[in-house]
Amino acid sequence: MNPASASNKDKSYALLTAAYNEEQHIETTIRSVVAQFRGPKIWVIVSDGSTDRTDDIVQQYAIQHSFIRPVRRERDHSREFASKVFALRAGFKTLTLSSIRFIGHLDADLWLYPSYFRDLLEKFEEDPELGIAGGWYFEERKGVWKSRPVNTTRSIPGGIQMFRRECYEDIREILPIEYGGEDWHAEIRARMCGWRVRSFPELEVHHLRPTGSRGGVLRYSYREGFMDFALGSHPLFEVAKAAKEWTTPPYLLNCLARMLGFFVASVFRKRMVPSEFAQFLQKEQIGRLWALMPSAHKKR
Repeated sequence: MNPASASNKDKSYALLTAAYNEEQHIETTIRSVVAQFRGPKIWVIVSDGSTDRTDDIVQQYAIQHSFIRPVRRERDHSREFASKVFALRAGFKTLTLSSIRFIGHLDADLWLYPSYFRDLLEKFEEDPELGIAGGWYFEERKGVWKSRPVNTTRSIPGGIQMFRRECYEDIREILPIEYGGEDWHAEIRARMCGWRVRSFPELEVHHLRPTGSRGGVLRYSYREGFMDFALGSHPLFEVAKAAKEWTTPPYLLNCLARMLGFFVASVFRKRMVPSEFAQFLQKEQIGRLWALMPSAHKKR
């Protein structure tokens, strides 16, 4: 870890967005960023091979706001989830790092309160060892905005991860993963380098497309099992994570889909991370499981 040495008053930040066929939501996202009390120095929006009106909408706002920088790349459809990472990399290459202190990944299906980035950057100012931070996803269920069941202060959704620049450099490069999970990989790498990672419940973000809605909830759970194996998750911890799927309909089927994905991946796939990465992750996971045991609390 290399704690930031620059002045705390320097809160310049850049945003990177990978957008694929987001005409339904991207205008809402753009308007919420334009309305921020503390706006980005630059916002690179990479159209990842969009075939709808995404490019036209971004171009329209880029004409009005000079900090918006549109970029177009052709999507690799054979690498669906990894394609987002390649789009983010394409946007990152356009940045001049010496002129910014923070780098944010922002999905194109979000709505943010005007104070969001101002308040988020204050969290970094309060904690010089905070490497990755973000808010709390709220999703609409039956007409009511509710906190997403899987929200946790230990992890930030990839669509709203903000990185201290030095942390971003320590991670080195966002890993393209066939099944998704590049955000989780980045967080683990950050902790391996000594940085803190935290999500803040008071920083509310409206996620306009509920988690798993694009491809179906069961397909999403199955893919999560694949992703967890690829990143080195411990089998016992995977059982615990699958049990949490009871909170999301169709409940038991979600649990089974996740465990099936993990089992199939363990038979037919290989880990996508070095052994030291998997060892670090599994040590964290066993520690968290142990902390939940009644005997552990009695010993304290």
